[in-house]
Amino acid sequence: MSVVFGNTEYCPHFFVTLVQVTFSFFDMQMEEHNSTHLQISSGIDMTDFSEELVRPTTEDEQGEPSVRSGSGMCFPWLQNHIESIASGGKQEKDFAQTTSACLSFIQEALLKHQWQRAAEYMHSFLQILEDTDSNKRQGAPEISLQHALYLLHHGLLEDANRILTQAETWRYGEKSSSQEVLVNLIQAYKGLLQYYSWSKKKMELSQLDKDDYAYNTASQNMLNHSWKTSVNLCTLIQIPGVWDPFVKSYVEMLEFYGDRDGAREVLNNYAYDEKFPSNPNAHVYLYNFLKREKAPREKLISVLKILYQIVPSHKLMLEFHRLLRKSDKQEHHKLGLEVLFGILDFAGCTKNITAWKYLAKYLKQTLMGSHLAWVQEEWNSRKSWWPSFHFSHFWAKRNWKDDKTLACEKALVAGLLLGKGCKYFRYVSKQDHQVLKKKMKQMKKSVKKYSIVNSGL
Repeated sequence: MSVVFGNTEYCPHFFVTLVQVTFSFFDMQMEEHNSTHLQISSGIDMTDFSEELVRPTTEDEQGEPSVRSGSGMCFPWLQNHIESIASGGKQEKDFAQTTSACLSFIQEALLKHQWQRAAEYMHSFLQILEDTDSNKRQGAPEISLQHALYLLHHGLLEDANRILTQAETWRYGEKSSSQEVLVNLIQAYKGLLQYYSWSKKKMELSQLDKDDYAYNTASQNMLNHSWKTSVNLCTLIQIPGVWDPFVKSYVEMLEFYGDRDGAREVLNNYAYDEKFPSNPNAHVYLYNFLKREKAPREKLISVLKILYQIVPSHKLMLEFHRLLRKSDKQEHHKLGLEVLFGILDFAGCTKNITAWKYLAKYLKQTLMGSHLAWVQEEWNSRKSWWPSFHFSHFWAKRNWKDDKTLACEKALVAGLLLGKGCKYFRYVSKQDHQVLKKKMKQMKKSVKKYSIVNSGL
């Protein structure tokens, strides 16, 4: 292992000493609170160490300053530390310098996904509370949260819970509003861990006989977990923000214990409170809840209508179309046509065979029902780009090769909108396919009778 500083390689012994001192930063103790002299546990004096690091460089050593390990990891924070000492300018006190360096080191490791190294330093970093620099102290929970999220991602739930518990009880001075939100977030992640335990107990409970003694015990344990989780989650989701996993977990528990009114209130606030940012998932959660409640069709339509305005290509839009189609209101029937066109405006939906089937069928029904104006209103804004986007000769060949059923549905739509002279329609209608022969014959008849380019319409 070697260390490159500028263009000079230092011996491995120097690098080992550097690592030892870096580790020892976290174990320093003040002999006296007002003393300016620091004694490092490794026995190396900080002043001597600094002088060694900042010895003058030769002309051959000039270049972009950096400190790099043999593994290729760069330590820009260390060079900044060196330059600060060498500059002779106003300095932070030694303890603040070392804690700043340690914090930067942790962040550097996290950014480079060197999680093991970052984790090893994390607990020791809490000693920053010995510092009098309030800005550094207030950063402690946020680093703790990053560490906990990494542990959660890798399934290390007990370790994550320990880190979150430490961060949750952390306090420094007068709590700021941003710091309070961060602590609430930490508590909410603890709530998610508790929710996970609750879910496991819920699964275990479903496998027990209700008459068994074990069932009552398990049920009581679940109740205890749900109370703790509710406390941790409830505070956070009242703060304006996007809290999807926390809201879902909280609502599931409320529903399980029969508090449907409480669940509905939470979801309504999350979806409709103007203080919260626009969030498609909020409307999805509310819609799914209302479906479970078997809410009236009008209520379901009202929720999905807002979702449609936010994300016209959402997968629930096909379900929205079905609801609109079943409605007794003509305005809903018109909107149902608009929704289908809206879905197929998006490149990610061009091969959605369900959407094309719905459009082919509904377009024909709309024209048969003498609503040509509805179709023209949708088509007028698309006739300049849909032909090349959906109905080119290239796409006719590609779709026929990949999915003949899709090609037939698209050909019917193309014929109804562009007439029998459309390239897409002509290509597909000339193909010889025994299985689809009857379908293609019906397609040709429909285009001939109902196409909007026919003079009879």
